[in-house]
Amino acid sequence: MAKVSQDIRDKYTVTIGIECHVQLKTYTKLFAGVSNDARGAAPNTLISHICLGLPGALPVVNAHAIELASRAAFALKSTPSTFSTFDRKHYFYPDLPMGYQITQFYDPIVVGGKVHTNVDGTPHIVSITRAHLEADAGKNTHPAGADYSLVDLNRAGTPLLEIVSDPDIHSPAEARAYAHELFLLMKYADVSDADLFHGNMRFDVNVSVSTTDELGTRTETKNLNSFKSVEKAAEYEINRQIALLEKGVKIDQETRGWDDGSQKTTSQRGKEQAHDYRYMPDPDLPPIELSDDFIARVKETLPMMPDEWRATLAGLGLDASQISVLLEAEVDNSNVEYLLILKNNLSNKNYAKQLANWFVNIEIPYRRDEANNPRILAPQKPKLYKAVYDMVEANKLSSTSARNLIQLLLDHEELPDNIEQYATDQGLVQVSNTDELEKIADTVIEDNSQAVADIKSGEMKALGFLVGQMMKLSKGKANPSIAQEILKNKILS
Repeated sequence: MAKVSQDIRDKYTVTIGIECHVQLKTYTKLFAGVSNDARGAAPNTLISHICLGLPGALPVVNAHAIELASRAAFALKSTPSTFSTFDRKHYFYPDLPMGYQITQFYDPIVVGGKVHTNVDGTPHIVSITRAHLEADAGKNTHPAGADYSLVDLNRAGTPLLEIVSDPDIHSPAEARAYAHELFLLMKYADVSDADLFHGNMRFDVNVSVSTTDELGTRTETKNLNSFKSVEKAAEYEINRQIALLEKGVKIDQETRGWDDGSQKTTSQRGKEQAHDYRYMPDPDLPPIELSDDFIARVKETLPMMPDEWRATLAGLGLDASQISVLLEAEVDNSNVEYLLILKNNLSNKNYAKQLANWFVNIEIPYRRDEANNPRILAPQKPKLYKAVYDMVEANKLSSTSARNLIQLLLDHEELPDNIEQYATDQGLVQVSNTDELEKIADTVIEDNSQAVADIKSGEMKALGFLVGQMMKLSKGKANPSIAQEILKNKILS
């Protein structure tokens, strides 16, 4: 579908709300003692009589899921409800053998909250309506060319936290920023693996457009599993709806799917209303009642969250792009522990800032290069970086040599006992011996008479050239500050 012109688009108010299903990282399912990790499992092997909805099967709530949902509440700048209940949501689909889904409709475990985002330097707040626990359905698969479908119930009963936003989002870029920040919040709170590829987080994007103060008819594009698809699906729906309204065509309230190949949404079915599901309290599950002590203990376990880290790292003098690189790298690889190392060294601001710069400019790009093979283990890294920092502070390493040394040491599972000796053996330690540097300076002065004359006449830029010549002759080992002083003394004294 062709993109509508900006003039036409400006006539419409865009309203977007997002429902996000977060798979909680419990060992077992929400109501059954069956493994919660279906990745790589053969179809229908992680099931029980509860997952199948057999007569007489009685669910028992997973206490760890309650704890993780409570952690998520604090990550969303809310507080878990002291009283919540489970309900039955009735609908009929092949992947739902019970004929209903156990969810929380009337009394969810989280009410309210906020997610802070930033789009092109402009801060934005998206309010959270609610977040509720529910058991996931199974999965239907449709083999290519076949006239049948298959049902895999491994996922049935997986604990989900459905996070529902207010309709506070007004552009595709804001939708993407919200989805991404929600991902970071769930990862940092250690609530979910948040593996988008395996569906640990799935986004349903509700879009409506209107030329009045009243909300337009909305569509819901379901099961998006990337930030890009959230943005592109919202963009497509905005253009599609505006184009239809400009032709005088009414928007149907419906559920739509996203085709990543064609970058289009497609109609799937009419959108149900709440009354269609015939919600009723689940008679087999008692209410969840959380004590103040339990809520306080959960809050104490929450680590530093992304917004806290942004403030801390900005205080070290890092810019927004550097901070983003650090926050992303931490969730991309849980074994690197960049932020833990930084946290343990915040008392030394200069060292912490140097660490952050080395992570952003050396280690993270080095790890991205598939040609490299970083083998360093996280417990070894504090020793590595402290040794390099001490040598830089002692003027034994130039910035280039420090980079080279760090890259060499990243490929060690076990660090050398004496890192300074290792650096010396690699030819990386700067020459600070004045006798040796004076000999090099004499050669440089003799070979560059014009530059010497320029310095004597007050053209001090030539001094940098001569220092560069000393660095060249010493193969980069000369301490540049000492080399400069030696040259000045020899030429100007």
